[in-house]
Amino acid sequence: MPVHHFTLNGDTVSVEAPEDTPLLWVLRDALGVTGPKYGCGVGVCGACTSHLEGNVFRPCIQPVGGVAGRQVTTIEGLGGEGLHPVQQAWIDEDVAQCGFCQPGQIMAAVALLRHNLNPSDADIDAAMSDNVCRCGTYVRIRAAIKLAARRLRGEATGT
Repeated sequence: MPVHHFTLNGDTVSVEAPEDTPLLWVLRDALGVTGPKYGCGVGVCGACTSHLEGNVFRPCIQPVGGVAGRQVTTIEGLGGEGLHPVQQAWIDEDVAQCGFCQPGQIMAAVALLRHNLNPSDADIDAAMSDNVCRCGTYVRIRAAIKLAARRLRGEATGT
């Protein structure tokens, strides 16, 4: 069985798995990284959303063989020593209900704000459209993204 080497949340990892094994299962089962969730297995719900080379991707449909030598970041790799500003905004806006989809939602929001620190409602809708929240917390998600954007621009420290 081949061994795959890639960077996960800043650390080089090596894992033995068939080339076509979905990365989500490698992350969760072989590496113990449980932030990305299994929601659909076909890349449409967004529960597993993570970053590959800084861009949003779905580990449930990405074969592990396709990430060799590349940088993968999950929700666990966002904050460093503390919380990422988007994570803090999620808390401050009380976004989560069940919380199942929230790691994927946060990863999509981080990618949006990496490229656009002043997103319009339409920008937020477009960036978040592939992430499903079955609890319907979309209004709070939008508020948290806007709060994080203000903080990242240096315009707000509290809510």
